[in-house]
Amino acid sequence: MIRRHLWVSGMVQGVWYRGSCSEQARLLGVSGWARNLPDGRVEVVAEGTAGEVERLVEWCKVGPPGALVTGLEERSEKPEGIAGFAVL
Repeated sequence: MIRRHLWVSGMVQGVWYRGSCSEQARLLGVSGWARNLPDGRVEVVAEGTAGEVERLVEWCKVGPPGALVTGLEERSEKPEGIAGFAVL
């Protein structure tokens, strides 16, 4: 199990980024959460197997139709054992 903490910038709020991220995470079997930040970014935490999490990270670099991702900061962290994926 691995954990990635992401900060996604660009046009990522108001385009159903968090909801789409949640759907992708569930399809991949990834746990975690996504939330909007006051500065216009979306923050995502993802936990799962390396392959599953890396596929979600790759999706986050593009996002859903309507989004325009211009940057993604990523940090590895110790997994906490999160269950499910929440939109905060």
